[in-house]
Amino acid sequence: MKTLIGYLTGNEWHLYIKIGSTVLLILIFVGLVATILLENRNPVKAIAYILVLVFIPIVGLIVYYYLGRDLRKRRRFTLKGSKDEVLFLRYWESQRAQLEQMQLELRQQAGSKQELSAMLLNTRQSVLSKNNQVQLLINGEEKFPAVFSALRAAKHHIHIEYYMVAADDVGNELTEILIEKLNVGVQVRFIYDDMGSDRIGDIPKRLREQGASVHTFSPVLVDFYLNANYRNHRKIIVVDGTVGFVGGINLDERYINNGKHPTFWRDTHLRIEGDAVNVLQLQFLMSYRYCSKEVFPFAEPFFQRPVLTGNCFTDIVASGPDSEWPIAMQTILMAINIAQRSIRISNPYFIPTEELLTALQMAALAGKDVQLMLPLKGDSYIVQHAALSYIKPLLAAGVKIFFYTRGFIHAKTMVIDNNLAWVSSVNFDNRSFYLNCEIGALIYDQEVAAKLNRAFDEDLLYAVPVQETRWNKRNILKRFMDAVCRLLTPLL
Repeated sequence: MKTLIGYLTGNEWHLYIKIGSTVLLILIFVGLVATILLENRNPVKAIAYILVLVFIPIVGLIVYYYLGRDLRKRRRFTLKGSKDEVLFLRYWESQRAQLEQMQLELRQQAGSKQELSAMLLNTRQSVLSKNNQVQLLINGEEKFPAVFSALRAAKHHIHIEYYMVAADDVGNELTEILIEKLNVGVQVRFIYDDMGSDRIGDIPKRLREQGASVHTFSPVLVDFYLNANYRNHRKIIVVDGTVGFVGGINLDERYINNGKHPTFWRDTHLRIEGDAVNVLQLQFLMSYRYCSKEVFPFAEPFFQRPVLTGNCFTDIVASGPDSEWPIAMQTILMAINIAQRSIRISNPYFIPTEELLTALQMAALAGKDVQLMLPLKGDSYIVQHAALSYIKPLLAAGVKIFFYTRGFIHAKTMVIDNNLAWVSSVNFDNRSFYLNCEIGALIYDQEVAAKLNRAFDEDLLYAVPVQETRWNKRNILKRFMDAVCRLLTPLL
């Protein structure tokens, strides 16, 4: 004891503590670097995390702890994925004969575009449907009246799965309609993302009190270090198994351009009737089972066989952290590759993977008309500057780039030639491709493609083209900021 007291009261005890602390920090750092390497993640992403740890160690530790660890396959998402696979395979097998026949019909109607549907079928990521009617909805001004009308007409059930729900005029009107339907016996099932719906207020409480089944997708307060990364970015509404809505517009009044908010929001959504609604329903029920553990049969009233005269072939493409393949990215990539004449893309967060960047460059170099619509002013400083760093190599290849100036373009759409349309919740970034639960609709139809092309033409009236010579003369400070932000893209 005397020896210990003498050591602690000596002149060099603090030196030993400092040495010990330094050794401990070095061991922690080496362990983290080894962990990142052993996870076999994308090498660019691994290098990005290691650089953050090297140059800003404390911040790097925090960022990696909350956002960097790849726990989805070792924990709950492995279980979700395995259960979803069984459920989807059962549905796939029940439709197998019809699917093979529809592939032949799609080939006759859409030519090489059928290869995209075949890829989705062979990877068992989508079930092609034929008898559909699809309505394009531009901005909240068209979406919300259509949604509220469908909800008021509900007879049996209403299913809602959304990233962002706000307790504003839209959220409150939605809640009032749902309560009215609950009071007359309509079943309401409601899933919202905990991080995206940070302004949801008391809507869940009000709905639960009236008998709705409301679930939070991966609550961040319960297990933040796991759930901060893997969000449910989908926008799905299914009414009575016969009407569905999917696209990019959240349940938020900002999407209604009525002068109440200063920024004009430009976005796109779809209203679908027909067999494709069954696939939307399936995707919702898989998410609902993940949240509630409740299982539903493949039968009426949840799954319907509507008789429609429409001949609109549709694939519903869903992806998530439990997906075997980054199917959202692969869908976009293959659509670009099979284009014959033109590619028109709108996206608010453009941080493409190397595969997508190369595909766009090759398409332009091959003489295809490649047009890209981006917001002039984004809602994230880092993302905006990172996106700008990709413009120079695209312009050099002949890609035509336009900045939307009327407000913020939030649409996540794509038109290929004159017979393939894509409307989704998917951003062009790693988060949408690998981390978030996302969903979109591929429409193999000339009429829908023409409508989306007309919407793009109208957006061009409020856009300015990017001139390659002027762009290359931007001042060095802006180019430097673009380059720095691009280094962070693997983490975004």
